[in-house]
Amino acid sequence: MSDESVLITGASGMIGTSLADRLLDEGYDVTGVDVEPNRWSDDVEEATVRADLLDSDVGDELPDDVDMLIHLAANARVHRLVKEPHRARDNFEMTFNVLEYARKNDVSKVVFGSSREVYGNKGKVIYSEEDTYVDECESPYTASKVGGESMMKAYDQCYDIDATILRFSNVYGRYDVSDRVIPLFIAQASAGEDLTVYGDDKVLDFTYLDDCVDGIVRAVENFHKAKGTTFNIASGEGSSLVELAEGIAERVADDVDIHVESNRTGEVGRYVADIDKARKVLGYDPDYSFEDGLDRTVDWYRSNEQFFEEIV
Repeated sequence: MSDESVLITGASGMIGTSLADRLLDEGYDVTGVDVEPNRWSDDVEEATVRADLLDSDVGDELPDDVDMLIHLAANARVHRLVKEPHRARDNFEMTFNVLEYARKNDVSKVVFGSSREVYGNKGKVIYSEEDTYVDECESPYTASKVGGESMMKAYDQCYDIDATILRFSNVYGRYDVSDRVIPLFIAQASAGEDLTVYGDDKVLDFTYLDDCVDGIVRAVENFHKAKGTTFNIASGEGSSLVELAEGIAERVADDVDIHVESNRTGEVGRYVADIDKARKVLGYDPDYSFEDGLDRTVDWYRSNEQFFEEIV
């Protein structure tokens, strides 16, 4: 149990909801902030302030006695931000506004939710935390995360705000009604529609939601060791998009066809996380294999088919 106070941005999203629920269960004093209401958890909704992080005065609406800030809020659809790059600018502005809130309210501990997109397409498969290069920036979304990480470092240097950076990779599971590839494939297969894979050789590290949340919680619990450090929070295993499509088809509808097209602009083609640092420093060890995670995810969506029309 802990009486530490934590502010979670993006508390109505899939990761934010699950993280807030877990921290509430463990006795933390949790405040969420999100521009959208929480449709998944009454407890998290009750603890959430409805506010827009793009408002430069948003800090006036938030508590002034927070011990730790966990910044998860972001526009996170890579291909959408290629088409609508102003959403990447929004990511910069939200990150700046929450760091200003932290500076003005003496919040000295920050956890930043970044992305494996910062590694770009370097031609490798397995990436450690040091393998990030501005020259490999593939998309406006990538730029917003590289910039966000840089702002974390700048506020550390200038204002003594300690930050730990967590790079997530293709988090999937319950509570996601976006058109990300896994909910999209499940919705399409359930409707008997064919699946389209962009990139026949694309291999990615898919991370089940509960493993991602466990990684964040371990960073919170071990912040004295995590501060000033960057960690990959992922499964440490790679799966191709073709394997993903086949796995969903097997679980949902065997009679759908799978079509393969070329990779889309801005998307990383091959990525598997090196999670050794998170294992050694945080004691992070994923519990869910890709097969187990898919089983749980498909079961959740098939029990909540009312959301399919939002996904497609």
